[in-house]
Amino acid sequence: MLHLYNSLGKHLQPFQPVTPGCVTIFTCGPSIYQRAHIGNFRTFLFEDILVRYLRFSGYQVQRGMNFTDIEDKAVTEAQKARLSVGKLTTRNIQGFLKEMKLLGMLKPDYLPRASRAIPETVRLIEALMDKGAAYRHDCDIYFDPLTFPGFGQLYGLDMSRWPKTRRRYGKDTYPGMRWNLGDFILWHGCTEHEETHWKTRLGIGRPAWNVQDAVLVSRHFEETLSIYCGGIDNLVRHHDYSRAILESVRPYPMARYWLHCEHLVVRGQKMSKSKGNVLYTDNLMARGFRPAEIRFFLIDNHYRQRLNYSEKTMRYAAERLTALKAFVQTLGRIARSGKRLEASGFSGGARLRKAFTRKMDQDLNVKAACDALLEGLSEAVSRNLKPAEAACLLAALSEIDGVLGVLFSR
Repeated sequence: MLHLYNSLGKHLQPFQPVTPGCVTIFTCGPSIYQRAHIGNFRTFLFEDILVRYLRFSGYQVQRGMNFTDIEDKAVTEAQKARLSVGKLTTRNIQGFLKEMKLLGMLKPDYLPRASRAIPETVRLIEALMDKGAAYRHDCDIYFDPLTFPGFGQLYGLDMSRWPKTRRRYGKDTYPGMRWNLGDFILWHGCTEHEETHWKTRLGIGRPAWNVQDAVLVSRHFEETLSIYCGGIDNLVRHHDYSRAILESVRPYPMARYWLHCEHLVVRGQKMSKSKGNVLYTDNLMARGFRPAEIRFFLIDNHYRQRLNYSEKTMRYAAERLTALKAFVQTLGRIARSGKRLEASGFSGGARLRKAFTRKMDQDLNVKAACDALLEGLSEAVSRNLKPAEAACLLAALSEIDGVLGVLFSR
């Protein structure tokens, strides 16, 4: 049985979707004021593996992922590039979708843009104000976390640290992994002179980043989500904000399981433009790595452990993938070497699937699952396999590659 580490409660739990047989997932999408780097894609690929493995396990899956296409950073970057926010973010969305395809990622069922959900945003903020959870300050609107019982539970925030006097934080995001102990912004009031604005019942302005996920989840999913996903940095502020917003207007939980993927670092250091160590897929391809090898490097690990990029770790992942693909080629040659009589009594394919699922059921441990594949395949080809037996193993690997997405790629 699949067990997942739930950030809400901080422990492994048996996975039981809200609706039996059907899993609803929402995943934090890219902030598309700039291009996504390989650290971002580590999280998106973990989510891709999650969706694929749930389907492999027999579940129907519906997934939404949002595009954060209106926020402080997008406005600033658009001004620097002398583009409209719409042109900047549309260009980055197109690039992101191309890189998703390059890395073999499944396209989510829903890919909503925050800028196209302004009426829903206004209605949600009005509902929060009616309940006393949000209030107007000058032209802006803020959420008061103290109105939501259990605020900070996802992160494990010590609410005894909360200040006695009211504080307001008016930016969409703040640098670093710090907690802003105070009220956070939902709506940026502005004047008509600012390029990016909407005229609404709330006044002239634009939605803050903090409210967007809750709006887009409620647009596509009326019930409690089975799973909500994101990067580990979302555990500071963002996901507790989203949960408090949506659960303040709904009488049921936002999600049953909350999953978070750890950072990718470069030679032990966090990626940043100031350090000059931000890496993109084309940087790795220029160094001779194929898209399948990039994908495998980013998934061949445990998602809750920090992943370190270096030439050495990248080469090691490429060699592991080469070894797996060599077994596929060997089995293919054997399968074509003679008549495929029925492989009666041969259970090698079932054993291979069982070894894979045993490790994947332990909180999606892809590295351990691939170790089990290498061990099982090595043992299998060391024997005098018949063509039908090799074909049986290939069929099992084809099913498994529906999760990994690398074994039969060029």
